[in-house]
Amino acid sequence: MKHIVLAGGGTAGHVNPLLSVAAAIKREDPQAAISVVGTDVGLERNLVPQAGFELDTIAKVPFPRRPNMQALRFPGRWHQEQKKVRAILERRQADVVVGFGGYVSAPVYAVAHSMGLPIVIHEQNARAGMANKLGARWADFIGTVYEDTGLKAHGNAEIRRVGLPLRPVMAELCQKLEDDRESARKLAAAQLGIDPSRPLVVVTGGSLGAVSLNEAVSGAAAELLKVTQVIHLTGRKKSAEVSRRVRDVAGEQVLTDLDPAHAGLGDYHVAEYLERIDLAFAAADLVICRSGAGTVSELAAIGMPAVYVPLPIGNGEQRFNAQPVVDAGGGLMVANDDFSSDWVRQHVPALIADRKRLQAMGRKAYDYGIRDAAETMAGVVLNFAGRNR
Repeated sequence: MKHIVLAGGGTAGHVNPLLSVAAAIKREDPQAAISVVGTDVGLERNLVPQAGFELDTIAKVPFPRRPNMQALRFPGRWHQEQKKVRAILERRQADVVVGFGGYVSAPVYAVAHSMGLPIVIHEQNARAGMANKLGARWADFIGTVYEDTGLKAHGNAEIRRVGLPLRPVMAELCQKLEDDRESARKLAAAQLGIDPSRPLVVVTGGSLGAVSLNEAVSGAAAELLKVTQVIHLTGRKKSAEVSRRVRDVAGEQVLTDLDPAHAGLGDYHVAEYLERIDLAFAAADLVICRSGAGTVSELAAIGMPAVYVPLPIGNGEQRFNAQPVVDAGGGLMVANDDFSSDWVRQHVPALIADRKRLQAMGRKAYDYGIRDAAETMAGVVLNFAGRNR
């Protein structure tokens, strides 16, 4: 039996790819023993057991970024968590360690290296984080979503663009769209209560929403509704303000929810969140969104044209996420400061009306996207696990 330990957690960006690869490993080798190292405070605390995998937890030990009390405590805490990791890897009889970045991965990489275990890394961002930069020093294989992440393979290690391991619901959507895109669109439209014969723009800023997207799109509602339907996912506690703005510019009668029982009652659908975002993507002609790594990879995988408005904070990571797809012709990118109701009025209705351009963008996005990353990573991991036995 092969024993595989995966490490990562904190955010959905780390946990979702981890679980996708774990599931692909189990499909490929049902006898493989799979466990996960995470924390008891991140999303993995619930998601990993729900997916049927055992979770071992350690404390989160952030790298110190400035000289302060946390920096003084770091060496002791780092040593303490490394001891925990070693005990976990020994108890799990690990044949290979697979890391997905985040605070948890760093001590796991260090201990695995000291034990002589093979290390496989997956990096989903266009600019790698500190944990994976550390792990890359010792990695035997590095799988990436983007060509240039800043990670360097050492020795005989391989670095390869494998894509993002898709969530099961998105992997299923890819297959449905490949089998019969039009049927998938009609079915999704029926489940959402929208008209399958009319174009659809989907707006999403993630679970928390994006105020700038909300304001710009809702302010252009009157012009949009002349050419398209809209599903506007506003984020938590932001739907009331978006609904008010749409009523002000386009009239209350255009507003409705996403209940199929209310189909035909309006064309501007406002909701804070949609659990089945795959349905919205299946029915959409264009998506307006932020450019998180997961969002960009999923939209490219299904061949969805998008207007990307990168989050204007940090080191511009979101801009780097979207740039390759935009360069390939699969989307547009607009700076947050430039994305206004005027921009939406001037560009989105014309784009929706240009069916040939939209279709070409979709094909180019699809050509850039990768749909089998989970299976590729699973094959690599099982290969290293077999070598180490």
